[in-house]
Amino acid sequence: MSTEIKDNPNKTTIYVGGLDDQVNEKILHAAFVPFGDIVEIQIPPDPASHNQHRGFGFIEFEEAADAQEAIDNMNLSELYGKVIKVNLARPMRIKEGSVRAVWSEDAWLQKYALKSADPKVSYDEYEKETNS
Repeated sequence: MSTEIKDNPNKTTIYVGGLDDQVNEKILHAAFVPFGDIVEIQIPPDPASHNQHRGFGFIEFEEAADAQEAIDNMNLSELYGKVIKVNLARPMRIKEGSVRAVWSEDAWLQKYALKSADPKVSYDEYEKETNS
């Protein structure tokens, strides 16, 4: 069963899970570069344990078609002796009780902060616009 990008044709970031402890950015780049130009690779570190990372990473491709090709070819394949899961990356969701500030999200900043920072718009006009 393949995850398709048809719903979001601009989606270029994939999630790669089930990574072995030995896998790093260089290895992921070598494994996924055959599918297209890679913009960025992120493997979040795991500060809570002795492992280098938490067993997953994200790869951003320049083209959505390349991301889809990587998913179709690499999902449930083997990398360093472990079966990896590859699918579209989902946006981070803020969980209730999270310590992350709402203004740390780009969408919130675009909707609220950038408008209020416009010196041509008074605070009263801004409030009317956001409350209507």
